[in-house]
Amino acid sequence: MTPLVSVIMPCYNAERFISESIESVIAQSYQNWELVVTDDCSSDRTPEFVMAYCKKDSRINFAIAEQHSGIAGTRNLCLKRAKGRFVAFLDNDDLWVCDKLEKQTRFMLEHDYAFSYAAYEPMNEDGSPKGKTIKTAGVINYHKYLKNTIIGSGTVMLDREKTGVFWMPDNATSDDMALWCKILKDGHCAYPINDTLLKYRIRSHSASSNKLKAAKDVWLVYRKQEKLPLSKALAYFVSYAFHAIKKRLV
Repeated sequence: MTPLVSVIMPCYNAERFISESIESVIAQSYQNWELVVTDDCSSDRTPEFVMAYCKKDSRINFAIAEQHSGIAGTRNLCLKRAKGRFVAFLDNDDLWVCDKLEKQTRFMLEHDYAFSYAAYEPMNEDGSPKGKTIKTAGVINYHKYLKNTIIGSGTVMLDREKTGVFWMPDNATSDDMALWCKILKDGHCAYPINDTLLKYRIRSHSASSNKLKAAKDVWLVYRKQEKLPLSKALAYFVSYAFHAIKKRLV
């Protein structure tokens, strides 16, 4: 029996793209999955769209948050309902390639890994490719990750039998980065799959502000969550900035 994979998908005002994202899960060659979706009090038709898929596929588990919870809180509401040994993450505007879960689950089982990640392809808002691939950076431990936060959340798979129960830190400015830090700090490493398994949508209306916010979020994780001394945080931040610029130029 293949292990169950819980796909975590928070959503908020996502009616433009969420159908494509859900379709990319339904199209997976690996069949033993559950898609756990939580809506963070959307004001558009997102719940209506998701409910339509629930009626077609019993593997889709949908709930609406009682109050606005933010990205970390909404992911945690998903995690509370997740039943799978393996957990994967997909944002409501990104897309998986059709054999993502099959390749990654096999990779995790064959090598007995707790944490894996993969290469991904940025795409424009309309879904057209940007013509580049963000490659993996080899095996990543805690200190290497602080230098280069290259792990794309939509490419991650975690084995809860090895990591134990985990939650997104809801006091962190970047909940996914904060979680990867915690798991890596526990002694696990993130092992790379060099195949491109995710298409990552870059929303044009907020591209410049997102870069500044991302840099601020990384800095706050260094200082507030990881409590790094100023000198060490600065050294890691310089390395992070170098790799972030390199990633955009390649």
